[in-house]
Amino acid sequence: MGSRATVDLNADLGEEVTDDAALLAVVTSANVACGYHAGTPAIMRAVCAEAAARGVSVGAQVSYDDRENFGRVARDVPREVLREQVADQVGTLAELARAAGTSVRYVKPHGALYHRVIDDEEQAAAVLAGSGDLPVLGMPGRLLELATAAGRPVWHEGFPDRAYGADGRLVPRGAPGAVLEDATAISTAAVGMAGRVDSLCLHGDTPGAVAHAHAVRAALSAAGWSLRGL
Repeated sequence: MGSRATVDLNADLGEEVTDDAALLAVVTSANVACGYHAGTPAIMRAVCAEAAARGVSVGAQVSYDDRENFGRVARDVPREVLREQVADQVGTLAELARAAGTSVRYVKPHGALYHRVIDDEEQAAAVLAGSGDLPVLGMPGRLLELATAAGRPVWHEGFPDRAYGADGRLVPRGAPGAVLEDATAISTAAVGMAGRVDSLCLHGDTPGAVAHAHAVRAALSAAGWSLRGL
């Protein structure tokens, strides 16, 4: 690779299941849980403060109102209700981020909502309506298509710690081999994806997430990639 190209490395943080500070020392963007599937104002504030200190970009990780299932069960939420829930999550995080000396730079759905808005135009529109004019991070589908049509920046995301099906989508979590746990395999996948997506996501709730993040960053650097936040 001639000149050093750039790619983002993001992780889901503030979910009360990982070492946020350790991951913030490695990643360049933080998808911060906004309280609906995980997280509290105190945790959001702490993550934003550490992100600000380290120059890590902050994104709003919005989800269904479903802490019981960690936001991983699809919900049939009316469009206006979902819009209000997204607006509430983004607004809460934005206020805490400002107090910590940073700002919310993008929105990314979480879990079941992430996958739903790939196909569901109504719910995708609700996410966009509730998130103002923020850039959108996600996989190809209706959410990114509608965002592009509205003139909003979009960033494409890849998941080196997850298996993909023949349809180009993530293999459901319950299927064998859906979640990769070998650092070498994850790093190899990350380098392979880096030229095709804007951002690489590592799940904070995956066992060994911090070690995986270090391995991925080292592999990307060795392959000539420079990391930069969204």
